[in-house]
Amino acid sequence: MGKIKETSTNFENKKVLADECSEVYAANIIGGQWSLVICSWLTNGKMRFGELKKSIPNITERMLTMQLRKLEENHILTRTVYAEVPPRVEYELTEIGYELKPIILQMEQWGERHKKLKI
Repeated sequence: MGKIKETSTNFENKKVLADECSEVYAANIIGGQWSLVICSWLTNGKMRFGELKKSIPNITERMLTMQLRKLEENHILTRTVYAEVPPRVEYELTEIGYELKPIILQMEQWGERHKKLKI
């Protein structure tokens, strides 16, 4: 997963569109299959890294780490490290992260209805 060069036209177009369109801004934060799945699991409460990994079997540890960092950077979740041996780390949605719960549920329901369409 590479970053878009900040000097590229694509980067500038995405930035302008996100600044003018809140839907695009939101999609940029939670867009992508892994972020949405991680948020979906965390709507049920705190989870440790290993629990998330087991819940999302096809994600690599590297990708899970990258997505958790991105979600933390965007204030969607918090990472709490406990001073124990071995160290215990828990991830939990922030207040604004928990606001995604009804949106994720609606997306799930919409997805189920859309799957049934014969295109």
